[in-house]
Amino acid sequence: MLTNLRRALLLCLIFLAVLGLAYPLAGTGVSMLFFRHQAEGSFVSYGSDVVGSTLIGQRWPGPKWFQGRPDGYLLTNSQGQVVVSGTAQMGPRSKALERFVAQQAARLKSEGINHPTADLVTNSASLVDPDISQAGADAQVPAVAKANHLPQTVLYRLVRSQLHGRQLGFLGAPYIDVLDLNLALARLVRP
Repeated sequence: MLTNLRRALLLCLIFLAVLGLAYPLAGTGVSMLFFRHQAEGSFVSYGSDVVGSTLIGQRWPGPKWFQGRPDGYLLTNSQGQVVVSGTAQMGPRSKALERFVAQQAARLKSEGINHPTADLVTNSASLVDPDISQAGADAQVPAVAKANHLPQTVLYRLVRSQLHGRQLGFLGAPYIDVLDLNLALARLVRP
């Protein structure tokens, strides 16, 4: 019996060393070597300040800035940092989802976005999606142009310049990263 206990303990220690230490360290090393920007959080700076990450959506005060998809339920600490993100994962027939979408649409309409698209009024599966569709950005152009005293044609060109194509030319849909779009808008408004 002691022999079996020793073998089991040795096997546990081996698996702990391999799967608990070596594998995670190898994964971190590979990601830092080949994908350093993403592994470090894809933080973006504007001037001397870090203003966000291109991988995580954030809230923007409308209508002066382009807005992304609504977040899930967020829990923040006393410094305003998000500590928990979650959702109730409402189904397509959910009355709570209907109310949420109606509230989002009403909020956007109060900010001057008269025809909000589906991606502006619904959460993404990850709850922190940083991207919107071109149609979602185009729907916001009149309100953002009015708030910033800019011609709409300038903002439509800005939106087009921030459009990312499909991955590998055929995967997914074209998208716009809201952080990048708002940084381009900031450079346009405050050169």
